[in-house]
Amino acid sequence: MSAHHDLVIVGSGSGNSILGPEWDGRSVGIVEGGTFGGTCLNVGCIPTKMFVYPAGLAAVPAEAARLGVDLTRDAVHWQAIRDRIFGRIDAISADGRAYRDVTQENVTLYAEHARLTGPRALVTDSGRAITTDQLVIAAGSRPRELPVPGAGLPQVHTSDTIMRIPEAPRRLVIVGGGYVAAEFAAIFGQIGVEVTQVVRGTALLTHLDATVAERFTAAARGQWDVRLSTEITGIAPADEDRPGTGPVRVGLMDTDGNDAGPVEADLVLIAAGRIPNTDRLDAAAAGLDLHPDGRLAVDAYQRVLAGGRPVPGVWALGDVSSEHQLKHVANHEARVVAHNLTATGPLLASDHRFVPSAVFTHPQLAQVGMTEAQAREHCAAVGEELAVVVQDYGSTAYGWAMEDTTGIVKLIAERGTGRLLGAHLMGHEASMLIQPLIQAMHTDLPAHRMARGQYWIHPALTEVVENALLGLGTGG
Repeated sequence: MSAHHDLVIVGSGSGNSILGPEWDGRSVGIVEGGTFGGTCLNVGCIPTKMFVYPAGLAAVPAEAARLGVDLTRDAVHWQAIRDRIFGRIDAISADGRAYRDVTQENVTLYAEHARLTGPRALVTDSGRAITTDQLVIAAGSRPRELPVPGAGLPQVHTSDTIMRIPEAPRRLVIVGGGYVAAEFAAIFGQIGVEVTQVVRGTALLTHLDATVAERFTAAARGQWDVRLSTEITGIAPADEDRPGTGPVRVGLMDTDGNDAGPVEADLVLIAAGRIPNTDRLDAAAAGLDLHPDGRLAVDAYQRVLAGGRPVPGVWALGDVSSEHQLKHVANHEARVVAHNLTATGPLLASDHRFVPSAVFTHPQLAQVGMTEAQAREHCAAVGEELAVVVQDYGSTAYGWAMEDTTGIVKLIAERGTGRLLGAHLMGHEASMLIQPLIQAMHTDLPAHRMARGQYWIHPALTEVVENALLGLGTGG
């Protein structure tokens, strides 16, 4: 059995948003072998942040005690939190699937995995052949597996499964030092779980600016058990009579090969990064170019490359091709692809110059642009002097109100021009405080003009951004 379409989209996350009115009446196929809606909706940014908020509320009594207010936390009802979150998310996923599969007569949903048999040809797991005039590959990514003994035990989870557990564990080992590990460590730590985080590197979140990584690592170590320079060697049942339901023993060693464990836990979360789903698509066998990490190679217009040249009618977006693995980047790329699919004039190019990101851990982190190390290389290359400032939240009136001791705004700029090169924030609502700095970088607004060319509300926490801009001492 075979079928031909005007357009086939592989993946139902950001790729699903491509279909506008211009596709009404045209034949469209959507291939989705997983849960409809993609990573962000079902197992990624949305449900995790829906856990972050109540977890933060659970931590309020400890925060309030520092300010002279006695509050108590009577209980954290994991099942109620979980069911509230997925009661909403599962309904959105089901409605989205029904709309494409049932309501839209011109759309055919292939609810199974498929692999490429040519640039614009696929075959599904059930053997159905599909060809198309245009193909959009938006197949996303999945958690990286850890090849250690015991990783297949039912007590071992990834970010795809940990949020649906029936009850919160008493003790949790988290393996990994990236943003997924940091967010879950904060979530579980704030609701009272004993968290042990095992990290191969010498700091957490080492992809961030070194100042933020160093300070966040110190802040995290004050909240949960962080084992740096440590690797997991295996996971085994602590009680051989209950291999699938009881606690487990996690073997550890330091990076010099010395024994550093074991640690006993009820559950283990493997958060060792994510890999693109190109292998499941047989993208390499279809002749498409791949980066060393497995991502599809695309040009500025999101066209997939083969032999370094764009493949006619083949596009990609999101985690399957992007180094950023961010929903807002995938959405941006989807808008670019949606335009280019039907463009009669010039194609649009994606703009990846100033990609911001946030880590919704505790304290919250946000960043955009160059790290200090990258900026030093840039300034040396262009002959500019580097300006760097680190401003404490606690230097502002609102910071005094919070008795904040960890929050910072670190700004990096060219001293002569005032051009902002990077912004790195750690602290309360960092993901919101950074937004005007993102806008300034996009509009090329110099730091000195941003600081003095507008009012800053006093005594709002945004004054820490104003003071950091002034502290750069750049431009006119």
